[in-house]
Amino acid sequence: MTTVGTESPATIMVIDDHPLLRRGVRQLLEIEEDLSLVFDTGSPREGLEQALAQEPDMLLLDLNMPDIDGLELLKQLRDGGFAGRIIMYTVSDQEDNVVDALRSGADGYLLKDMEPEALVHQLRQATLGRMAISDDLTSLLARALRSQRHAETAPSLDVLTRREREILQELAAGMSNKLIARKLEITEGTVKVHVKHLLKKLRLRSRVEAAVWAVQQGLAPDH
Repeated sequence: MTTVGTESPATIMVIDDHPLLRRGVRQLLEIEEDLSLVFDTGSPREGLEQALAQEPDMLLLDLNMPDIDGLELLKQLRDGGFAGRIIMYTVSDQEDNVVDALRSGADGYLLKDMEPEALVHQLRQATLGRMAISDDLTSLLARALRSQRHAETAPSLDVLTRREREILQELAAGMSNKLIARKLEITEGTVKVHVKHLLKKLRLRSRVEAAVWAVQQGLAPDH
């Protein structure tokens, strides 16, 4: 996988059953020196096979596809050990779809009606380890979290250790495990352990949920 800070372009794969969309993304990325489309397909099964074989830095994954839908493919990719960024790219702005995708291991959720320049910007953010979420969906996700916890006793930052709070603050900034490890001068494996523990303590199922929750609690990023 491409390492942040090198001159190698970030490699991207598109899995979407609409040929015109794939062609549009291909043409869009052809003029970008730091983003390279290495493969695209309309077949979820071929996409799964090629993603695990080629290990691109990032996948753009459609939500609604025949044979295997995007959420199921997302789970199969993660179960198969795919460690790259997975960004859902879809027309659906339904709250359940957004929340389910992020809980299933997606690193972002972008809507297909966004401007081309905005798509390129979000892809660049993702290559830096940051979350890629359409602006219109940020408030929706926060609303979904509030609704989910309405009948629950809300968790508190007090349940976290000092190190877990530090890592949660970096998650709120959209940082990847690799970048968090570099900043805090600890191993990436240690970061993963802390993230797992803080998610369990906060009763959250993904790092994106944790990031949104942290911002809601006023744990603002310091950068």
